[in-house]
Amino acid sequence: MPLEQELNQVLKTAMYAKDQRTADCVRMIKTKITERRTAPGFKGAVDDALIQDVIAAYQKSMRKALEEYQSTGERGAAMRSQLEFEIGFCERFLPKKLGPDEVRALVRQAIASLGVTDVKQAGRVVGEIMKTHKGLVDAGLVKQTVAEELQPKG
Repeated sequence: MPLEQELNQVLKTAMYAKDQRTADCVRMIKTKITERRTAPGFKGAVDDALIQDVIAAYQKSMRKALEEYQSTGERGAAMRSQLEFEIGFCERFLPKKLGPDEVRALVRQAIASLGVTDVKQAGRVVGEIMKTHKGLVDAGLVKQTVAEELQPKG
C-alpha cells in the first residue's frame, strides 16, 4: 500500500480509537506533505520516496526539539514524552537504517573505490555514501566511521 494511503488509514483508525497523539502526529505529517506539494517550484508526483523524505525531515526536527527540552527538567516532561512518541511513530514509515558494521563495510568500499587516503578527503567519502544510501545511513555515524578508517595507522 502506498504511504499516503497508509497514513490516511492510520489517521482514520486513530480517530475511531480516539487516539489523539497518533491523529495529531499523522495530521502534522500530512500538513508537511501538503507544504512540500504546494511549494513554489515543486514539480512531479508525490510518491513514497518524497513522503519518506518529508517524514525523515519531520523526525529530524523532533529530535532537535527533544534535545532542547532535555534541559527543562520537570516542566518539559510532558513535551519530551510527546516528542519521543512522535520520533518513534515516524520510525515505522522510514526504511531501517544500516548498523555500524554495515556502515563500516560501506565506508571501506567507498574509500577503496574513490582511492582516498587522506583525512582531508573524508568529505568526498561521506558525500558519496550519503548520495548512494540516502535514508539508509545515519550521517553522524558515517562521518565518525570515515574519520576512524582514514586515521593514520601507527
